[in-house]
Amino acid sequence: MKKSILLLMSVQFFVYLGFGLIIPILPEVVVQQGFNKMHVGGLLTVYSLASFFTAPLWGILSDKMGRKKLILVGLLGFCTSFLLISLFIDSLTMLYVSRVVGGLFSGALYTAVTGFIGDMSTEENRNKYMGFMGMSIGLGFIFGPAIGGLLGHYSLSLPFTASAILIFLLFIYASVVLVEPERLGEANKRAIVPKGASTLFKYRVRYLFLFSFVVTFLLAGVESTLQLFQMDKINITSAQLGSLFLFSGFVDFLVQGGLVRRIKDGSEAKWLMIAQIITACGLLLFPFTTSLAFAGFALCVFTAGNALARTLTVSLTSKESGGKYGTAAGITYSMDNMGRIIGPLFFTWVFTMQANSTYFISASLAVVSILVILLFKSTKKTLRISE
Repeated sequence: MKKSILLLMSVQFFVYLGFGLIIPILPEVVVQQGFNKMHVGGLLTVYSLASFFTAPLWGILSDKMGRKKLILVGLLGFCTSFLLISLFIDSLTMLYVSRVVGGLFSGALYTAVTGFIGDMSTEENRNKYMGFMGMSIGLGFIFGPAIGGLLGHYSLSLPFTASAILIFLLFIYASVVLVEPERLGEANKRAIVPKGASTLFKYRVRYLFLFSFVVTFLLAGVESTLQLFQMDKINITSAQLGSLFLFSGFVDFLVQGGLVRRIKDGSEAKWLMIAQIITACGLLLFPFTTSLAFAGFALCVFTAGNALARTLTVSLTSKESGGKYGTAAGITYSMDNMGRIIGPLFFTWVFTMQANSTYFISASLAVVSILVILLFKSTKKTLRISE
C-alpha cells in the first residue's frame, strides 16, 4: 500500500478518534467542575456545528491552496484544539473554544483528504481507497472512547495531551512524506444543501434521508447522556465506560462486516424495521441498569440495532438514488450532521428534566421511525425502477 494512503488513513483515524475521545471524559469534567449538565450536549453540538457549516469553505480552499497544505493546516489546528482542552480543562469557556477549533479543522481535514484521494486514484481503485478511509473512520469511533476512558483514569487531561503529541508527530511526518497530487478534480465541498437535492426529494428516497436523521439522532443521544446516566446508576468511571464502548465497537464491526453483507437485495426495508426494534430494546434496557455487565449488554444491543440501521440505510439510499450517488451522499451527510447537532442538546435537556425519560423517549422514536420505512415501502415513485 502507498505511504500516502497509510498516512491519509492515519489522519482520518485521528480525526474520528478525537471525536470519540471526549465522550467518556466530558461528563466527568462537567460534573466535577459543577457545570450544568446541559453543557455536555452543548460541547458535543458546537463541534458538529463548526464542522458542518464551514465544510463548503474548506472545499473551496482545498482547490485553491492545495490538498497537502490544507492537510498540514488541519493537523496543526486539530493539534491546537487538543492542547486547549488539556491546558484549560477546568474552564468552560475554553472548553467551548477548543471544541469549535476542533470542529473547524476536522472539517478541513476531511475535505482535504477526500480531495487528495480523488486526485490520486482512478475509477478502478477509488472505491477501494474510500473503503480504507471508511475503515479508518470506523476504527477511530471504536477506539476513541476506549482510549479516552482508559487514559482519563489517570488524568482527565492526559488523553488530549497524548493525542496532541501524536498529531504533531503526524504533522511532521506528513510534511515530509506527502507530495501534492496532480489536480484531477474538485474537493468534496459537502455543501449544506447539495446540488440536485430537490430532484431526489421528489422520490421515495426522501424517506431514507429522514430515517438517516433519526438513526444518528438516537446515537448522538446515547453518546451524550449514557455516562451521566450510569454515573447516577452505578457510579461508572470513564475507564469503565471506555471499555464498554470498545466492546460495543466490536459488535458494530461484526454487524457491518458479517451480518449486513449476507442481507439479500430487496429485503433491506424489512431488516431496517428489525434494526429499529433491536435499537428500541437496547434503549429500554438502560433504565434498568444494576451493574456494569448489564450496562454493557444494553449498550451492545443498542449498538447492534443502530449499526445495522446505519449501514443498511447507506446501502439502500445509494440503490434508490438513480445513479446520483454524490448528491445522495451529500444529503445523507447533512441529515447525519443535523442529528449530531440537535441530538446532544435535546437529550441532555430531557436528561436534566427526568433521566429515565431519555431512553423511553428514544425507544419510542425508534419504534415510530418504522412508520417512515413503511411509507418508503408503500411509495412506488422510485428512481431505482426508472433507471
